[in-house]
Amino acid sequence: MGHLPLSEMEAITTAQRARRFIWGIASALFYRPSPRAFHAWRRMLLRTFGATVEKGAHPYPRARIWAPWNLHMGPHSCLSDDVDCYSVAKITIGVHATVSQHSYLCSASHDYTKIAMPMIAAPIIIDDEAWVAAAVFIGPGVTVGRGAVVGARSTVISDVPPWQVVAGSPARNVRTRPEFSRE
Repeated sequence: MGHLPLSEMEAITTAQRARRFIWGIASALFYRPSPRAFHAWRRMLLRTFGATVEKGAHPYPRARIWAPWNLHMGPHSCLSDDVDCYSVAKITIGVHATVSQHSYLCSASHDYTKIAMPMIAAPIIIDDEAWVAAAVFIGPGVTVGRGAVVGARSTVISDVPPWQVVAGSPARNVRTRPEFSRE
């Protein structure tokens, strides 16, 4: 799926604004102040607001989630402290995938080619066994392939192939990571 204007995907309605407002209150009162070890509590809160959060996922208390209903966390995945999960479009974090602190998952931008600069959005996928290191920017429509590693402070604006290690701004291939299986 490419970048789509929100009008073609799902316009931000008054009901969605209200939902985000209620989530903002719940996040401030119940999610963010929760003790670090209370992952089950945060999984439950996220599910209450429409997220798909599998057993064993680790959403940390200082992770900021824009729209939980657009978040899917696989089993044993991690959304670390200070991650900004701007989930205007779907964001999927696969099984045993980790998004490290201070990273920014940005599923929306603006079409600068049009005078009104309408918002455009596209899903982000962090596939199984992938690791997004600290302070990484992942742009709209990006898939980080299975087992891939994105080096700290990288900028990722195009797909990362499975089992590749990338780094830099923009991210470039550094090496291939040895494949493994947890089976």
